[in-house]
Amino acid sequence: MHELGIVVHISKTLEELAQENNITDIRRVTLQIGKVSGIVPEYLVDCWKYYRKKVPLIENSSLEYEWIEAITICNECEKTYDTIQYGRKCPYCKSEHTVLLQGNECLIKQIEAE
Repeated sequence: MHELGIVVHISKTLEELAQENNITDIRRVTLQIGKVSGIVPEYLVDCWKYYRKKVPLIENSSLEYEWIEAITICNECEKTYDTIQYGRKCPYCKSEHTVLLQGNECLIKQIEAE
């Protein structure tokens, strides 16, 4: 379960940001999660609930998430398309020379603090 590792990493990032900005209590964190990142949001939220008991800064916080669509670009015809629907093969020119543009990331979008 790599979701716990993600939560630990996010928590450390939040602690650094809190120290830089004199924040003592984070109430809500919103993440953006790529649809092909392999992250299971329900597991991530469960790990957050477990781990926040160990970190006073996020003890009273909730974790929310939004999806980032998976978009691929074809190197042959230079068109973009929905990765989930078509996979690695371009639906326009049928080339397999494609690259994922977005949808594999996990980003902190917003932090709400008291």
